[in-house]
Amino acid sequence: MTEAQTIAAILANCRTVAVVGLSPKLHRDSFDVARAMQAQGWRIIPINPNATNILGESAYPSLVDAARHERIELVNVFRNSAEVLPVAQEAVAIGAKGLWLQLGIENTQAAQLATGAGLWVVQNRCLKVEWARR
Repeated sequence: MTEAQTIAAILANCRTVAVVGLSPKLHRDSFDVARAMQAQGWRIIPINPNATNILGESAYPSLVDAARHERIELVNVFRNSAEVLPVAQEAVAIGAKGLWLQLGIENTQAAQLATGAGLWVVQNRCLKVEWARR
């Protein structure tokens, strides 16, 4: 599957997205992207161990904790590239459909792990920008 096909599959099949590293700070990219996707009808599930509520949604300390309460289709990552592998492992463990690494974030090992488990994987792309392009 090409990157364009992977992006199209995610945008066509996912509407509930856990945002790992979602900040409650209005000026942060993670907040801007999540707010924009929420405005387009996407369900946002904040993953931030230091928050209780972001964008009107309950925040969870980890994907595993969130998955006990929510069905997560896509995992959108706003973390340093070096911190992505454990997130990918959690995404696989909870049965997510896709793993999306935002602009500037790439991790070959995490991508291979997730792809090998059958997840759609996008790296170094902005979900908000790709949604607007579709």
